[in-house]
Amino acid sequence: MNIELKQRPGATSARVLLGPGEQMTAEGGAMIAMSGNISMETTTYKKNKGGIMKGLKRVFSGESFFMNHYTADVNGGEVYLAPTLHGDISVHELSNEQLIVQGGSYLASEPEIEVDFSWQGMKSIFSGEGLFWLNLNGTGKVLINAYGCIYPVEIDGEYIVDTGHIVAFTPGLSFKISKAGVSWMSSILGGEGLVCRFKGKGTLWCQSHNPNSFGSKLGSGLKPI
Repeated sequence: MNIELKQRPGATSARVLLGPGEQMTAEGGAMIAMSGNISMETTTYKKNKGGIMKGLKRVFSGESFFMNHYTADVNGGEVYLAPTLHGDISVHELSNEQLIVQGGSYLASEPEIEVDFSWQGMKSIFSGEGLFWLNLNGTGKVLINAYGCIYPVEIDGEYIVDTGHIVAFTPGLSFKISKAGVSWMSSILGGEGLVCRFKGKGTLWCQSHNPNSFGSKLGSGLKPI
């Protein structure tokens, strides 16, 4: 599977080239277009491992209920993908590794990648994310998306991120929720409120924009019908 990223970073789309017989799994609704020699099958989880409960967990994690599985014929083919919100896409190649992805940031992966669910505790609600996170395991390529630009941060110790800006992180990192300033008053008046304090050693991927903040700003400015 070869991947070409286009129009980065503000409105990125991914052109995924599949060789003869190659397969790819993608988030429901992510396809823009595909060549005529690509077949698509829809399940509530991984191919041949569908189930209602798996689909419901995906909904709680911020993903769609269904996943689409694309297979190229003997001539190969291409699939164009894009996230719902304007922003960036990054490609990660896992080698028997794990990646924890926030709900809504999973876009696609090779079939050898296991897409499972990770419980990060009640703190996940206050981090601006859902109850469940996606836990990606295995060997193969993974596409994740962000609202705005996506960028990595190498952490060895402690690092503080405003809630709603987390995209993904490696399992060597953990986080807790705390106030941004020295007091609750300064945190609230400063417009930051809660932050995520990461500790450990690993890589964190952040997004430059917060979709929840954008939704709140946009919603209050819309005229009633």
